Amino acid sequence: MTPHIVRLSTVEIPLAAGGSIPGLFALPEGEGPFPALVMVHEVFGIDESMTSQVMRMASAGYLVLMPDLYSRGGMRQCLKATFRALVDGTGQAYLDVEAAREFLRARSDCTGKVGVVGFCMGGGFALQLVSRGYDAAAVNYGQAAKDLDAQLVGACPIVASFGGKDLSLRGAGPKLEAALERAGIPHDVKVYPDASHAFMNPTQAGPKALRPFMNTVVGFKPRPEDAADAWQRIETFFAEHLS
Repeated sequence: MTPHIVRLSTVEIPLAAGGSIPGLFALPEGEGPFPALVMVHEVFGIDESMTSQVMRMASAGYLVLMPDLYSRGGMRQCLKATFRALVDGTGQAYLDVEAAREFLRARSDCTGKVGVVGFCMGGGFALQLVSRGYDAAAVNYGQAAKDLDAQLVGACPIVASFGGKDLSLRGAGPKLEAALERAGIPHDVKVYPDASHAFMNPTQAGPKALRPFMNTVVGFKPRPEDAADAWQRIETFFAEHLS
């Protein structure tokens, strides 16, 4: 399939309680309607890597919206609140993501099918959201809840990717796959043995000043071949469950 030309813009996402937050929106050119994706950014926010991920899925024929979960106040304050929401399974971050989904569903060029995609911190959010009305989810090196079986009750189909050298998520891939098997949920889970955290990023993860540290000390580094395989699996899975 020929990739779509993509128009990228910043939009304001209305909130149910009033006001709005900004989001990065990618619109594929061509005849719609299109299925849609809410994409949840990693811990470092909406940077060039996350922008590239938004563009990639839009070029595959999806409306893609990434809400800025750090748009209220300074990043440190927002980061703390967002991680607290991730752990608790409730909070403003979930309201923001819900608003992004409703923004997409309200568009006349949306089919009504909406998936959720997340990376790192966003992967944890994506896994928290699988039972909240999405049609499919892509969980990329995301942390699961302690009670994974409870988290997956009523879950949508899930495609997930993990790095075998990701010490922060040791054993997470097989654990998720076993739980999905028990629950009878359609899934595609793969662990890439030589990859670490953030291996799907097209560039080194983290702020530029910290990237040497992230690469050599923390071990976060891109793995282009593994990333290409992971993206192909996501596109194939979403084509089945979001078409």
